[in-house]
Amino acid sequence: MTLLFNLFVNFLQVGLFSFGGGYATIPLIQQYIVDAQQWITFQELTDILTISQMTPGPIAVNTATFVGTRIAGFPGALAATFGCILAGVLLSSTLYYLFRRYSDIDGVTDVLSGLRASSVGLIASSACTILLIALTGTAQPETLMIDLSTAIIFAVSLFLLRKFKMNPMLVMLLCGAAGVGIYLLKNIFL
Repeated sequence: MTLLFNLFVNFLQVGLFSFGGGYATIPLIQQYIVDAQQWITFQELTDILTISQMTPGPIAVNTATFVGTRIAGFPGALAATFGCILAGVLLSSTLYYLFRRYSDIDGVTDVLSGLRASSVGLIASSACTILLIALTGTAQPETLMIDLSTAIIFAVSLFLLRKFKMNPMLVMLLCGAAGVGIYLLKNIFL
């Protein structure tokens, strides 16, 4: 029971302090789940984030569900997911009420501007961490041994998305096929 409570509390904190949503929650998940609790590794977090992006729903909720399942099965998934969404539901309802009532006050818009700026910083930090893990296999900047095949796949997918505006699902499928091809080349034919 203690494990389920810990999952609930940790993801409640993620949900409570994840201003900016989505990618802004990744540093919090890393801090609470990987660094503090050591329930999963950086590599497992990267894998879970990849799967979370491919499944429908918010990334934080999907990540909570996957981590909860990994740690304590179905009850863990329920505890982590409920913890993650509870704070957001309560805060959103309260903030909506307060914003509707006090939206004409300058301080309210200043607070929202500050939160918006911090969200951009959190998202940029998450993007850098994910890119570092994807290209080097670790989040430690001291070990900058970039995997050439991963860097090429990243560059090609970025080019396809930006230049040709390809469907992201198609790009993910192509990148997955390229990854399988590289795996086969490295482990079977070489």
